[in-house]
Amino acid sequence: MTIDQDAPPAGNAKDILRPHSSREASFGGAEYPGEANSQLTPATIFLFAVASGLAVANAYFAHPLLDVMADDLKLSRTVAGLIVGATQLGYGLGLILLVPLGDLIDRRKLIIMQSLLSVAALISVGFSSSAAMLLASMAAVGFLAVVTQALVAYAASLAHPAERGHIVGMVTSGIVIGILLARSVAGTLTDLSGWRTVYLVSALLTLVIALLLWRALPRQERPKGGLSYFGLIRSLGTLLVEEPVLRIRAMIAMLIFANITTLLAPLVLPLTAPPHSLSHTEVGLFGLAGAAGALGAVRAGRWADRGHGQRTTGIAMALMLVAWLPISMLDRSILWLILGVLVIDFGLQAVHVTNQGMIYRVRPDAQNRLTAAYMIFYSIGSAVGSSTSTIIYAHAGWPGVCLSGAAISLATLLFWALTLRATPKVATQSVG
Repeated sequence: MTIDQDAPPAGNAKDILRPHSSREASFGGAEYPGEANSQLTPATIFLFAVASGLAVANAYFAHPLLDVMADDLKLSRTVAGLIVGATQLGYGLGLILLVPLGDLIDRRKLIIMQSLLSVAALISVGFSSSAAMLLASMAAVGFLAVVTQALVAYAASLAHPAERGHIVGMVTSGIVIGILLARSVAGTLTDLSGWRTVYLVSALLTLVIALLLWRALPRQERPKGGLSYFGLIRSLGTLLVEEPVLRIRAMIAMLIFANITTLLAPLVLPLTAPPHSLSHTEVGLFGLAGAAGALGAVRAGRWADRGHGQRTTGIAMALMLVAWLPISMLDRSILWLILGVLVIDFGLQAVHVTNQGMIYRVRPDAQNRLTAAYMIFYSIGSAVGSSTSTIIYAHAGWPGVCLSGAAISLATLLFWALTLRATPKVATQSVG
C-alpha cells in the first residue's frame, strides 16, 4: 500500500479530495465547508478499507486462539470463554461512547488517536501475564476497534452524495475481508511463533496504518456550537425517535445479523461430528465463502446510489431466505452448505451496505451517531442469534437451526414489506 509521494502534507486535501461545489454541510448546528460534496481518491478509499479491515480483525483474532491462550496463562476454560465476552463488551461500550464523538470533534484526530491507543492495547495483550491483564487488555482492544465504524462514517461524509453508497460498500468490503482473514492469519502466526505474535504484529501494522491515515486524511475544523458530549450520547435515542429510516433499517440489521449468527455459531458442531469429521482448520476455511459478501457490498452501494435500495433489499433478503434450503441439506453434501453460505452472505452484505447508504442520506450532520445507533442493533442481533442457535441445536439438531434461520429470514422480509411506505423517499431516490 503506497500513497502518492507528491501528496500534500496532512491538512492540504487537494490530492485527496476533489470538491464538486462550495456548498456547506451542516453538522449538528456547525458547518463543515464542502465536506459532503467531495470525492475521495482511489488510494484513500483503499486506505479506508485496509484500516477498517485491520481494526475489525483485532476483535476477531482471539476466536480460534482461546485454548492456546488459556494453556499459556494457565487459565480455566471458563475464564478463557470470558476473553471473547470482554472484547464484545468493550466493543458495545465503544459504539455508545466513542463512535458518536465524530459528530463533535475532528474525525481525523479521533481516528488517529483511536488507532494509536489500539497499538498500546494490542501490545498489552501481547505481553499479558495474568487473566486480569489479558481481560482488561482485550476489553480495550474491543473498545477501540469501533474505529472501524468511525472510518465508515468518515468515508461516507467525505464522499459525493451520488457516490456515497458505493464508497460505503468499498470500505465495508475491507471489513468483510478483515473478518474472514482474522482466523486464518491468527492460526498461521500462532503455529509459527505463538499467539502473542499475532497481537504484536497487528500492533506494528496498526501503527503503520495510523501514520498513513495521519498523512492522507484531510483536516476538519472543529465544529462551532452544537451538542455537548453528554447531549451527543443522549441524542442517539432522539435520532431513533425522529428518523424512521434509522428505526426501520436498524431493525432490519438486528434481524439479518441474528439470521447469519444463527448459522455460524453452531456450524462447527455438525461439521466436526461424523460423518464429516472436519478439523477446526478445515471448518475455518468455510469463512472464505464469505468473499461473496465483499462483492455484494460493493455492488449494493452502487445500486442504492441509483435509487434501487428497496429493490436491492427485497431481492437480497429473499436470497437469504432461499439460502436456508441448501444449508439444510448438509447431511447430503457439504457442497450444498457451501452454496448456501455463498448466497446468504451475499444477501447479508448487500442489505447491510444498503442500510448504511440509506441512513446516511437523511442526516448528514449525524453520520457517526447514526452509525453508532445502527450498529448497536447489529450487535444485539448478533448476540441473540449466536446465543439461541446453540441451544436450538442441542434440542432440535441441524434441522431445528435451519427452521429457526428460515423463520428469521421470513420475518425480516415481512417486516421490510410492511415498512415500505413508512420509509421517506429521500432515503430511496436516486442521487445524481
